[in-house]
Amino acid sequence: MNDKSPEGTQPLTNSVIADEQQPTVITPEPEDTGRRLDAVLAAHIDDFSRNRLQALIRAGQVQIGQRTVLEPKYRVCAGDTITLIVPEPEAAEPQPEDIPLNIVYEDDDLIVIDKPAGLVVHPGAGNPTGTLVNALIHHCGSSLSGIGGVKRPGIVHRIDKDTTGLLVVAKNDMAHQGLAAQFADHGKTGPLERAYKALVWGAPTAPKGTVDANLARSTANRQKISVLKTGGRHAITHWQVQERFGPQDAAPVASLIECRLETGRTHQIRVHMSHIGNPLIGDMDYGSGFRTKYNKFQEPLKTQLADFKRQALHAGLLAFAHPRTQEFMKFESELPADFAGILQSLRKI
Repeated sequence: MNDKSPEGTQPLTNSVIADEQQPTVITPEPEDTGRRLDAVLAAHIDDFSRNRLQALIRAGQVQIGQRTVLEPKYRVCAGDTITLIVPEPEAAEPQPEDIPLNIVYEDDDLIVIDKPAGLVVHPGAGNPTGTLVNALIHHCGSSLSGIGGVKRPGIVHRIDKDTTGLLVVAKNDMAHQGLAAQFADHGKTGPLERAYKALVWGAPTAPKGTVDANLARSTANRQKISVLKTGGRHAITHWQVQERFGPQDAAPVASLIECRLETGRTHQIRVHMSHIGNPLIGDMDYGSGFRTKYNKFQEPLKTQLADFKRQALHAGLLAFAHPRTQEFMKFESELPADFAGILQSLRKI
C-alpha cells in the first residue's frame, strides 16, 4: 500500500471534515485543470469569498477524491472530484429546558443520571434543543456554566441517543477535571468501571474475548463508523457471554453479552460486535440484514422485536472515585422494560 500523499493533502483517515452538513460535490471543468483549488472553488461557488474558501480548505473541510486537501494553492488535476463541507455556525449557548431526569445520585460536585432511550446527551447538528444538557442546565442552574465548553457543560462522557443507562456529569471544575482524568484512563490504572449489556444476534463460539480493531468514520457514510486494518483510532472491547438463547439442539439465535471498554470510541460496541458477526438486536446501522429474522419467531417475541427501534445496548454499571472525597462509588441500572421484555421472551424459546 502506498502511504505517500500528494503535497498539501492528508490520508482520508486523518480527515477533520465536519459531519454537520451534506457535502457540496464539484466536478471541475476542463479549463480548471492546473488552477489553484481556491480559485476553482470560487468559480463554482457564489456564496463564499475566496478568503472564506481558503479558510475552509486550511480547516480540513475540502477533499479531493479520498484525501483531505489543506493547501489552497493545490493545483487541480483532470479527473479530480472536489468535496466541500461547510460546518454549521456555532450554536448559541444551550438554554434550560424542563425535561424530566431520572436522577440516581446527586451532591454539590456531580450528578448521576439514568438516561432513557431517545435522549441526546448534548446539542449538535439536528438536535439543537431537547438534550440532556438542556435538562441539566434547568436542574442545576448556573453551576454548570463554563465546565467542559459551551455546548457540553459538565459532560465528561456520553452514550448514544438510543443507548440507555448511566452517565455522570460534573457540576464544577474540580469534579470535571477529576472525572475526566478517570475516563481518560478507562480504568487501566484507576478505579473507573463501565459495563454494558448488549443483546446480540447469534453467539460467539468462545465464552469471552476481546475485539482489538481500529475505528474511523466511514468514507461511504460519514454518519457511520468502520473498522480499519490500518489508520483510524485504536479501539478495544472486552466481551463475555452471559446467556445464550435458542433450542438446545440448535445454534443460539441470540445472546446476552457484557461489554467493557478499554477505549471510548463512537459506536464502539456496536461496530465491534458487528465486526465479529454478532450485531446488536435492533441496530439498523450495523445489523440491518438481520431484521428478516423477526418473522421466524412466535408472538409475543415477533412483535417485540419489530417494535424495538433501537440498538439493544444498556450502560448498566458505572463506578468511579468521587473527585473530592476519593470515595469509591458504584451504581447499577436495571434494564429498561422493552429490553427486559425481549430478554424474557428469548428465555422461553
